[in-house]
Amino acid sequence: MTLLDIPTRTSTVEHALNTARSRIEVTPEELAEARRRRDAIADALEREFGGHTYVNGSIAHGDALNPLTDVDLGIVVPDPDGLYGPGLRGPGALQESATDAIRREPKDEYPKLRVEHINRHRSILVRFGDPVTPGKADFTADVITAIDNRTGAGLYIPNYHTWDRSHPERHTELVKEANAVTRSTFARGTRLMKHWNRKHDRPICSWNIKALALGCIIAPVTMTDYISTWLNHAIEQLSIGETPDPAGVAGPIKINEKFTMTQVIAEFKEAKAIFDRALMLEDDGYPILALNELAKFFADEEMMPRPDQSAVRAAEAARFKAKTFSAPARVAATASTTALADRINTRSWSC
Repeated sequence: MTLLDIPTRTSTVEHALNTARSRIEVTPEELAEARRRRDAIADALEREFGGHTYVNGSIAHGDALNPLTDVDLGIVVPDPDGLYGPGLRGPGALQESATDAIRREPKDEYPKLRVEHINRHRSILVRFGDPVTPGKADFTADVITAIDNRTGAGLYIPNYHTWDRSHPERHTELVKEANAVTRSTFARGTRLMKHWNRKHDRPICSWNIKALALGCIIAPVTMTDYISTWLNHAIEQLSIGETPDPAGVAGPIKINEKFTMTQVIAEFKEAKAIFDRALMLEDDGYPILALNELAKFFADEEMMPRPDQSAVRAAEAARFKAKTFSAPARVAATASTTALADRINTRSWSC
């Protein structure tokens, strides 16, 4: 198998993960409409400032989730006289000009459009008053007014009334490179972990999920191996400290302020224990019990429904009986050795 081959895994767990992944994908129509709105804002900003716009976030990275609720973009504002930056003028005037430009142009097509820029941490918030995904309340855009960093890599982006270093354009390049080398399995697995994160009170942000994945998903992977590899790497990395910026420009990526790092690591360890149990049960010949563990893992009946619970109870009884009346030491050793060999063989190309 070459690095460009997409590995396959014929198993109940892998099939269930891919089926679940299809349930949370965004439709082509929704993506097209989101990009159209993003481009309308970009056009207004470029007419206002010149310079160039950039895109980032889930739509640019190819890992958007259903429901599709927002889009991210930025404008790099020319500053030929060097008026803006740390120790100089803050981003307020640029944000106000950008707000006026967005209100002036896309609003002709979106009469309910509202734009907020005062007392915001980084971005201008654009509310369209018109959802992209049917049945949802709204669709929004986060817009960054950035300036070039004249003395180093990347950009300066707003931090309330001052500036922070970042390199959002390089972030998007890194994710696109990962998608290319992994034949899009990077984006597919990221989508699954983002959905898990969403259903567990978002202990880390979506960018942190991808930054961690950049450190361990370096070749085509199955969805089973993406999750196993990612969880192992996340626990290891976060046990050391916050995730470093993959571009090497900004500071480390913060976790959700509602959690301590100890709590985040504990959450991932619990998730790993459930997922590992699903794999063990499948290896032992109890696929319905494996599916039951997957349902616990994702905690979302629509995305990963629980199997019939009477069948689960029957399988649990059969498993208990088999363990009670078999030769434990010999059977356990054989099963463990086989499972380990299978995982080494099927996951040797994973980090």
